[in-house]
Amino acid sequence: MLEIDSLAFRYATSTTPSMSFSLTVEAGELVCLIGPSGAGKSTLLHLLAGFLQPGAGRIRVDGSPIELLPVAERPITIVFQQHNLFPHLDLYANVALGIAPSLSLDSDQRDAVDAAFARVDLDGLQRRKPGEVSGGQRQRAALARALVRARPVLLLDEAFGALGPAQRRELILLVKTLVTERRMAALMVSHQPRDARIAAERTAFVLDGRIAAIDSTGALLDTPELPAVRDYLGEL
Repeated sequence: MLEIDSLAFRYATSTTPSMSFSLTVEAGELVCLIGPSGAGKSTLLHLLAGFLQPGAGRIRVDGSPIELLPVAERPITIVFQQHNLFPHLDLYANVALGIAPSLSLDSDQRDAVDAAFARVDLDGLQRRKPGEVSGGQRQRAALARALVRARPVLLLDEAFGALGPAQRRELILLVKTLVTERRMAALMVSHQPRDARIAAERTAFVLDGRIAAIDSTGALLDTPELPAVRDYLGEL
């Protein structure tokens, strides 16, 4: 379980009020974050991952506070739109980095990497470099790396934004399956409400650095009560 309690942040150069986020994501649940550009969606993910430091508030994973932990020690994996694969390494090495930065793997770790490749349907491509495979396959490799890290919280920051509709849907469904199987708590940022419809039980609308509305995905998108949500959906 991921618990975000009054997590506050303000950019030093900003003249807007401080952001403040509160949200709970259960184990095995995927929640989608939507909202206008600049509302704070990616900022929230960066606070959770440790790339930004909050001014106040708590982050708990399975009951333990993590907001003071360095990035490498947080029980969190984040996948970006830019997959962050090293172009000079093959896919196998890129995935193995998630479990052993030295790339010196024992037999159990090699088994874990092999299992991750099989789970994301990349068998046979282990020795290809990122530039030798498709965008969808690169994102599958990024997901495989997330799997071998075996962290309880998964963050996706526009992870599939560069993909076409069919690949996008396929990978979102794969993520949903993995989140359920691994009992991860997942937050997915997207500018496309249809992404939320594919796999998110709940969707949160972020506005002005806050969770302005959260509901079941169908209710939030089909019968939104907040005028700002209706305005946002009407612009898409």
